[in-house]
Amino acid sequence: MDQTVHSDDALTRAASSLRRSRISEGKPFPLGATWDGLGVNFALFSAHATKVELCLFDDSGETELERIELPEYTDEVWHGYLPAARPGTVYGYRVHGPYEPDAGHRFNPNKLVLDPYAKQLVGRLRWGPELFGYQLDHVDKDLSYDERDSAPLMQKCRVIDPAFTWGAARKPEVPWERTIVYEMHVKGFTQLHPLVPDADRGTFSGLAHSEVPAYLRSLGITSAELLPIHAFVDDSYLVEKGLRNYWGYNSLAFFAPEPRYLKTPLANEFKAMVNQFHAHGIEIILDVVYNHTAEGNELGPTLSFKGIDNASYYRLLPDQRRYYINDTGTGNTVNLSHPRVLQLVADSLRYWATEMRVDGFRFDLATILAREPYGFDEGGGFLDACRQDPVLSSVKLIAEPWDIGPGGYQVGQFPPGWAEWNDKFRDTVRAFWKGDEGSIADFAKRVSGSGDLFNKRGRRPWASVNFVTAHDGFNLNDLVSYNDKHNEANGEDNRDGHSNNHSWNCGAEGPTDDPDITALRERQKRNLLATMLLSHGTPMLLAGDEFGHTQHGNNNAYAQDNETTWLAWMGITANGRSLREFTRKLIATRKAFPILYRSRFLVGSHNEELDVKDVTWLAPSGEEMTTEQWQDGNAKCFALLLDGRAQETGIKRRGSDATMLLIYNAHHDVVNFTLPAVAEGRSWLGLIDTNQPEGQMPAFEFGHVYAMTGRSLVVFGLATESIATRRLRQGLGALLDVAEAPLPG
Repeated sequence: MDQTVHSDDALTRAASSLRRSRISEGKPFPLGATWDGLGVNFALFSAHATKVELCLFDDSGETELERIELPEYTDEVWHGYLPAARPGTVYGYRVHGPYEPDAGHRFNPNKLVLDPYAKQLVGRLRWGPELFGYQLDHVDKDLSYDERDSAPLMQKCRVIDPAFTWGAARKPEVPWERTIVYEMHVKGFTQLHPLVPDADRGTFSGLAHSEVPAYLRSLGITSAELLPIHAFVDDSYLVEKGLRNYWGYNSLAFFAPEPRYLKTPLANEFKAMVNQFHAHGIEIILDVVYNHTAEGNELGPTLSFKGIDNASYYRLLPDQRRYYINDTGTGNTVNLSHPRVLQLVADSLRYWATEMRVDGFRFDLATILAREPYGFDEGGGFLDACRQDPVLSSVKLIAEPWDIGPGGYQVGQFPPGWAEWNDKFRDTVRAFWKGDEGSIADFAKRVSGSGDLFNKRGRRPWASVNFVTAHDGFNLNDLVSYNDKHNEANGEDNRDGHSNNHSWNCGAEGPTDDPDITALRERQKRNLLATMLLSHGTPMLLAGDEFGHTQHGNNNAYAQDNETTWLAWMGITANGRSLREFTRKLIATRKAFPILYRSRFLVGSHNEELDVKDVTWLAPSGEEMTTEQWQDGNAKCFALLLDGRAQETGIKRRGSDATMLLIYNAHHDVVNFTLPAVAEGRSWLGLIDTNQPEGQMPAFEFGHVYAMTGRSLVVFGLATESIATRRLRQGLGALLDVAEAPLPG
């Protein structure tokens, strides 16, 4: 039953000690390796295996010490209890069973596989033919069988002690309607950060330095969304080109933090980082990838799931089970229709939400998670599991509501309780400010909460996650600086990445010394940021956009672990510092005036009992837009009037918020806009003009003709004799009283 591998007397004594420990039956739950203070229980699900061997290694993971057969099999779970095991024990599995690819089975005990419930990984994966269950050079490819040992090339699992002293910090529990998301990368944010010590840069410890959450707090951010931090793999084809999987959308272990983000082999670094962010009132949201794994298709390596129970963990073609359903575009699709696989994902989410105290999740290609064999089902197993779970239903759940499978585009179709990335907001806002004709009607829907997509079943405007840029695609600076993508550095002859970006270089491709083009680009950045941050819905800001970080036209920088993606804090220009201050002002404005983030959709209907309309759309004449004006393809300037007297809740009573007027001008030239007269008002107080980001605006009388600069956005607040004006003036003061914090660059 046991096989001992040793190279010297010390290892021989260690192995003998382990053998004398006498493994016992243990329990089939919880799954994974669980230390109870006396020993470790090992439990692994596999419905089709015939035998499972627990492999123990030295601390480095380099030398295999012993193989111990798990003695019991209960409810399709192999399990055993090892009294001699302790936190720090390094292990892996060898799983025996049929190697019958045509039947969906790919067991090969020559291949060491990772525990799907591993809480920490040891070492790094090194690519080689031994990692594959078949012989790479065999004529039959994956129908052949490879007998070489993969353990020397594999990462290993480590048993952890979960103990951690959290202290007084608690989860911020930011209400959805007040949430402002900041999408960031663990390494990219800190690698060049001058206030983070060199040894900590690029790690969770780097993010845990108080200067990092303090900076986000100074911007007004409430929630940091981290690109994938589950342990992931650098694709072999990237390694061959000297590149890495920088973004991390290639997960292999759903419970383990990525080792490259750990300064030391202690999983508690992640907890310390979460604790620091919570102490500053900032939530942590994880971008998670449960739709596929790093094992690829039938020609991919055997690293974990494939060698444990391929037929259970992956969706296979029903009539050709040798092959994988590829709704992800990555080679395989995780089979959440299987109860044990669904349990794996739900257990992972609960682990991060409870043990690691994260505040929410953004689900990559979330349509796949809701797809049953017959297609997308908003009442499918995974979504139902989240909805009824007392833990998961209480954290933030954000869907990327599309994939490449049939019926994959599902924006607006997720159930109540979910927020969704709204790519229609992104594309429409980009098109409007680029000056595309016929875009004002759709633009109006997007800035008012996208009620055409989300106003159903009691969903709220926060369900629309509004963004103009994200990790995937052009960042803000490049969106206004390049007409075309420039991805040559990715080594794919510029074929990768989206070609339809709705971008505009403002007159020159890339960097320019032309002052007029530079001024226009800076104003366009302010227009895009102001639109996103002042629209109804949940705004999401991409890290670095607040000061104009550039990726030099690369709109698919997934493999660029270098200065292309690392935020250049010490290279921030004067324009960048101005943009950052303007971003802070925008966020402060949003927070100061609740009418900008009300939890009810703007519908534009007249409430006769209160004699108010919640929203009115105005033409440059100051009059309400007509049908003809909405249909005018050349119309590029109009305004949004938000009446603070409209009811705030379902209770029929007047609201007491400030009345706001937002004017959008995407025309290339000046448009004269007549400021409307509003009941109970006296004048309009100027708050923001993207053409004068640092200037103080005076008050304007009703009927004043305001010269809207070409391609600009202006925000006014109504001055009245009521409490609304006092709130307005308090809000104006808040714009100048943003929390101070160290600002690198």
